[in-house]
Amino acid sequence: MRQTLRKAGGSLVMTIPKSFVEQNKLSEGSQVELVLSGKKLLIEVAQKPKYRLADLLAEMPEELPKVEGWDTLPDVGEEKN
Repeated sequence: MRQTLRKAGGSLVMTIPKSFVEQNKLSEGSQVELVLSGKKLLIEVAQKPKYRLADLLAEMPEELPKVEGWDTLPDVGEEKN
């Protein structure tokens, strides 16, 4: 498949085929990985990070800041519904 590069600001851009976009459920703002290998450029769909609760908890600070009065704040949305 041949693409024509176009100028956009100080960069060159090209389009991604619709079939690739649909196959990989991509949309505006989706992230992809670009892998350079000599004169080749490979585009891969970026994998979403997988988090484990134990790892996230390990990154928490020992002492969390305490917020006084949080439980007496007025409702701001549909908390009671």
